[in-house]
Amino acid sequence: MRTHTRVHARGSSQAGRAVALVADVLAFVIVLWILLYLLDANRGNELVEFVHDTASWLAGWSYDLFTFSREWVQVVIGYGLAAVVYVLVGHAVAGWLYRR
Repeated sequence: MRTHTRVHARGSSQAGRAVALVADVLAFVIVLWILLYLLDANRGNELVEFVHDTASWLAGWSYDLFTFSREWVQVVIGYGLAAVVYVLVGHAVAGWLYRR
């Protein structure tokens, strides 16, 4: 019976790590777009376009939540909020899975 508990705990731990990793990768893509925007990256570049499209899709729910007069503030807050939420929720779920 003890072996079963250890296997279950190990599986929960691996699932928690996977959830945390996915949350971190999603947040990384969003933060990468913020940096590329602030550094005025060439939007004609395929990598920049891919990062922008992915970040826009991930942060679609938060980008227009608040409006600011300066575009760079809109990008930092709109996309940054999504990145923070992904990290917080992802790590909260991962922590719950660790304790399971």
